Amino acid sequence: MELLDKLNWRYATKAMNGKKVAQDKIDRIIEAARLAPTSSGLQPFEIIVITNQELKEKIRPVSWNQSVISDCSHLFIFAAWDTYTADRINKMFDLTNEVRGFENQGWEDYRQMLLNSYPQRDPEINFNHAAKQAYIAFSQAIIAAAFEEVDATPLEGFDPSAVDEILGLKEKGLRSAVMLPIGYREEENDWLSSLVKVRKSTDDLVTLIE
Repeated sequence: MELLDKLNWRYATKAMNGKKVAQDKIDRIIEAARLAPTSSGLQPFEIIVITNQELKEKIRPVSWNQSVISDCSHLFIFAAWDTYTADRINKMFDLTNEVRGFENQGWEDYRQMLLNSYPQRDPEINFNHAAKQAYIAFSQAIIAAAFEEVDATPLEGFDPSAVDEILGLKEKGLRSAVMLPIGYREEENDWLSSLVKVRKSTDDLVTLIE
């Protein structure tokens, strides 16, 4: 019930007051995103966390001039791999073997299956797949922020290529997928803050098949 109360409290904040979020809260939000499930456990994305005000000001004009970009405490950018490569796949499989302390033949067979398919696919297909995985972590960050009673604004309203250029993501084999400003609401300047949350009823949303 506590989590549901926090999720009812949260909304897509439209104005933030610039107040800094405590680092321990930020750390827990990042950890929640890190623990998100991803396809084949590859975690095909990185999270760029920006506190530099000058950099936030550069990103704001290519993000529909939304004030939360510059007024947030921390700007999270979820950047997906631009494609799958053998090196990237092997790195994650090797990490799994290292952490678990053993190799499993079934797991190694699965590695080969991915190596024989993913790197050969069209890079745009691979990016779209990786971006979907980034969105899972993005969603968990939103939930974690609500649990910490920290505001967050899911943002797709930006020019990805411009953001990629500002951050030099292309050189890192990354492409921005979605952004999440983190901070605290400024209710007096936020038209959405006083409005009732609207969602479909459970009956309209869920189909039960028994």
